[in-house]
Amino acid sequence: MTQQRTRTGKLRKGIIILPSAFTLANLFFGFYAIIATTRGDFIEAAWFIVWAAIIDLLDGRIARATRTGSRFGAELDSLVDAVSFGVAPAFIMYTLYFSDGNWSWILPLTYLMAVVVRLARFNVEQAGEPKKYFHGLPCPTPGIVLATFYPFSQTPLFQEYLFSMPWARINAILLIVLSALMLSNIPYAKVPKISLRSTNGVLTSLWIIVNITVAISIPSYYFFPALLAYTLWGLSKSVILGLLERLPEKDPLLEIVDSEDEETRAVEYGGFASMETEQTSIHHQPRKMESQR
Repeated sequence: MTQQRTRTGKLRKGIIILPSAFTLANLFFGFYAIIATTRGDFIEAAWFIVWAAIIDLLDGRIARATRTGSRFGAELDSLVDAVSFGVAPAFIMYTLYFSDGNWSWILPLTYLMAVVVRLARFNVEQAGEPKKYFHGLPCPTPGIVLATFYPFSQTPLFQEYLFSMPWARINAILLIVLSALMLSNIPYAKVPKISLRSTNGVLTSLWIIVNITVAISIPSYYFFPALLAYTLWGLSKSVILGLLERLPEKDPLLEIVDSEDEETRAVEYGGFASMETEQTSIHHQPRKMESQR
């Protein structure tokens, strides 16, 4: 019995460690993307950020499947995401397009700050896990968009038809737009799950399989256009369908902060009221004693 309990305990510890191991693998890929960028290997850096995004998608699902999710895991995941989808893509863009000017580095810094604020808001607002959809663009998406632009720019299609465009300026605008979308309240769909229980589930599963097949077959052609299309689709759907009119008038995070402030004031007022009651009872106590006399 003792040996069985020991084995069960070790197995339980292994299961608990598993999501954090995936999260640290995410950090490995993100950090190595930075190393590859310093060596001038921008294509390898891009694919390492893609791998980081895949690992980031898996670690949360593993934690939910094994019921080993924790506040520690959520905080660790946010810190790692700040490196993999904030620092690494910003450094790639800085090295490629913004290292010449005196102040052009502010644009990648702006993007990095948006990622950090986005992650902090996500943890407070949605408790580290989206409920029905993301409030604002999830940070792995712009990270992949920025990182995979270089592999896409090396394709024959790009070299023949798009090479002459002012991509330094376009990427500067892209950094600003992606930063704004991350901090917006525009709803973005979650990654769907594979399911065979309904017709919609089967069609969704087929759609996922087709995307995975294309991504594996022609990654340089797939990731940048596909993730950019996802970004623009969320924005255009909000505008076309009038969802912007139904969005909260103010950031849900501000509502949380306001509610916390109200709770704090209530506690403070309650404490003051209780002190006043105690003082009143003490003040009236001698009178009761005198009356007893």
